[in-house]
Amino acid sequence: MTLGQQQRLFAGLVGDLITHIYASGYECTLDWCYRPPEVAAYYASQGIGIRNSLHTLKLAIDLNLFKDGVWLRSTDDHRAIGSWWEKLNPLCRWGGRWGDGNHYSTEWEGRK
Repeated sequence: MTLGQQQRLFAGLVGDLITHIYASGYECTLDWCYRPPEVAAYYASQGIGIRNSLHTLKLAIDLNLFKDGVWLRSTDDHRAIGSWWEKLNPLCRWGGRWGDGNHYSTEWEGRK
């Protein structure tokens, strides 16, 4: 699969994810999706991200989850949604496995 093909697959999967979030009684807002490489490098230098982020390839998104108007910030708050995401497609990876609960991505060349 080419990068462009996977980006288009990811976009469709994110649509399914957002639909599932709302069908499950939650709401969400979009956070980081595309992150320019220079921003990823800066974040990495500050110890708050990685230089090789899948956000730079448009294969990751951070979603802010809400229930009854309350922002659910913990990784555990995303657990049910993240588990669902991981079953959606063999490439789907949830950041809660490494402490980044609002991160949803597809694996690319071993990166998640």
